[in-house]
Amino acid sequence: MEQWEPVYLETQRRGLLQAKIDAAYDILSRCNLCPRNCLVDRHHGELGLCRTGDSPVVSSYMPHFGEEDPLVGRHGSGTIFFTHCNLYCLFCQNYEISHGGGGEEITLADLAAAMLYLQKRGCHNINFVTPSHQVYQILAALPLAIAGGLNVPLVYNTGGYDARETLRLLDGVVDIYLPDFKFWDPQVAKDLCQAEDYPEIARQAVTEMHCQVGDLMVDDNGVARRGLLVRHLVLPDGLAGTREVMEFLAREVSPRTYVNVMGQYRPCGRAAEHPILRKFLTGLEHEEALRLARKAGLTRLDRREKLFRGL
Repeated sequence: MEQWEPVYLETQRRGLLQAKIDAAYDILSRCNLCPRNCLVDRHHGELGLCRTGDSPVVSSYMPHFGEEDPLVGRHGSGTIFFTHCNLYCLFCQNYEISHGGGGEEITLADLAAAMLYLQKRGCHNINFVTPSHQVYQILAALPLAIAGGLNVPLVYNTGGYDARETLRLLDGVVDIYLPDFKFWDPQVAKDLCQAEDYPEIARQAVTEMHCQVGDLMVDDNGVARRGLLVRHLVLPDGLAGTREVMEFLAREVSPRTYVNVMGQYRPCGRAAEHPILRKFLTGLEHEEALRLARKAGLTRLDRREKLFRGL
């Protein structure tokens, strides 16, 4: 493969990164960073639904080996788990972090240092988990990390509830987009995360992400360098609208979209409050979801196999 570098280095060299930081900073003064449109002043102590001000709030950071095959490679994905969320799904599998607020406020320098630490550990990328409400913090910490020698891809690992205007600030910054596409039915989205507009927002977001980075590209070792990966958690009794999601990805985004059709649903958080979510997903339901993905024309399905066995 030809010489490659992450896109944010060119953006920095061209003097374009600071304008993105300034724009994100201004948004927080009357915050509409995400589709919740809380319109609070996050610079002066006002907190919206995400319960986050203008400093990074992080739960943990570590090399992670449970992500998609192209992200994990030999040395893992360098995950930084941000605290809180802009969705608060009823069944969240990271409930203690997203709903409970587990984590601590750190400085921008600390966030940059975490990126550099993960790169030093050999991680193939920096994977920002649940970043939608902390886009300003990521952008503001990036110049410090670049000055320290950061040169691995940035992964934007999101629930898919992202404002298109905010995503455009990330054009030329993010190398790999990793959104969920959670639900197709607006009523389901309303019931499970109080976001009836989620399906439409997710369609817009995934389309924007693909326009920026295209289909997933990997290096000679099969490790992701740039592009779009989409996650879809299959829910019991077809609650997530898997058929419609797969058809949208194949027809409206790209049949070459790399998709992780996830079969690991289990009742977490407040799932017991919903009659369908009380159940575990069956193997047959997951197989049917994979069949629907293939029927829609999607061929790049995550295999959940290690690229480097025995390590």
